[in-house]
Amino acid sequence: MSFKAPYPPYDPLDTAGYDTVIRRWPIIITSVIDELHNKCHFLSLQLKDSAEEAGKAELEESVAEGNQIIGKISKLKYEMARDRELEPIDEDGEPNVEVYNKGLEELKAEAKNTWFTAPWLYAECYLYRLLRSYFTATKHWKLYDPFLSSKTKTFKHSGDSVYKLATTVYELAKNKDELRADPAKIEVIFKEMIQMCLWGNATDLSLLTHLTEDDIKNLQTVGKDAQAVRSKFILKDDQEEVWNHVKGLKGARVDFVLDNAGFELFTDLVFADFLVTYTPFVSKVVFHPKVIPWFVSDVLPVDFVQTIEQLLDPTFFSDLAGKDTSAAVEEHLHAMAKRWRTYVEQGVFELSVPLESPIGVDAEAAFWTSPYPYWNLQELSPALADDLKKSGLVIFKGDLNYRKLTGDVKWPSWTPFIEAIGPLAGLFPLLSLRTNKADVAVGVPKEVSEKLDQEGEKWRVDGRYALISFVPATK
Repeated sequence: MSFKAPYPPYDPLDTAGYDTVIRRWPIIITSVIDELHNKCHFLSLQLKDSAEEAGKAELEESVAEGNQIIGKISKLKYEMARDRELEPIDEDGEPNVEVYNKGLEELKAEAKNTWFTAPWLYAECYLYRLLRSYFTATKHWKLYDPFLSSKTKTFKHSGDSVYKLATTVYELAKNKDELRADPAKIEVIFKEMIQMCLWGNATDLSLLTHLTEDDIKNLQTVGKDAQAVRSKFILKDDQEEVWNHVKGLKGARVDFVLDNAGFELFTDLVFADFLVTYTPFVSKVVFHPKVIPWFVSDVLPVDFVQTIEQLLDPTFFSDLAGKDTSAAVEEHLHAMAKRWRTYVEQGVFELSVPLESPIGVDAEAAFWTSPYPYWNLQELSPALADDLKKSGLVIFKGDLNYRKLTGDVKWPSWTPFIEAIGPLAGLFPLLSLRTNKADVAVGVPKEVSEKLDQEGEKWRVDGRYALISFVPATK
């Protein structure tokens, strides 16, 4: 790689990394095993009821393959706990196998190819690509997302915040023309939208493994009072710089490099809707999903499509807040989701891959699920880099995207963000919205980070603090 940071990467024995490899990864792996056990049990019940021999054979084969995957994942969990070597990924016809295996060879030469010694960013990305290879080796499970049920369940628990935001957007529509003509009013709402979009990341399923439903609901509070309180937890705040950039755009394209499905994707769509519907600055939004199940809750193409359909389904939130919601509030959500579906049909909202993309097939989008930092985007994926250069603003959502932007290395926290993103700086206007859930953090004043460290605050990893980081285009 042409760019190398002057600091070493974080590894799983660092503070947050240790918690990841000892506690969080095993919980995630166990949840996948449980999910597969339940699915195989359901298939077994179907097998008992099946009267057709052909159908029985298909079901028997599906159950056998499911049990094989369970066996592989159980072995993986055992070896991870004992700091065994990371195994090469079998060639499965999907992207990045060679990339990961070459990385393993390089780590082995450095004696850093075990679960406790490999760089944290590489090991975590490798884990999800390895899990994917277990499914691709089968006939009946190739398109299976083992995290789908958890994503759907968590989104169902977001009803209160979803309805509240839908009503907020509805109120904007009453003065749409007046709003579009008044940059001062747009600025106020724009900054509220940034904070909403920032804190939507609070529902990252791969990190918040012990939160109750009430905890999630509290994290999703979106009122003005909550935003005012949270503003003091934004340790780097480039909202003014972003606004000064955006107000100079006219009918531009904006890109979202997505993070989590469910409520966070919903907030991304609300922000995108505001930009194209209520401002003259943006006319098109492109969303970049992942193409394989990734870090539990990341957006797949099918998640993007289903989210809009779920919002249009009056029964989706019926077990929670929706059952007591007035018809008017229901209509606010329906009108907004219907507009989004129209935007998708018209190309105002566009996915970077075809909407009907199955899991694991798009080679260009596979860059987002490689183990590499984003430093060398131009070198590794020149077509993607050229496409992003057409954007008026590229918004990178969430913790993992931030880790990849900065290489997940041990930068001093007062390192300028523009320095930490290496050769990516200046390629296109770049905005990172990130709540802190891993050790790497830059752009924080030295006196602030030292004060927080002295007070014993876990400000780097507990999700209470956040960073809004912007770098304009210069190239």
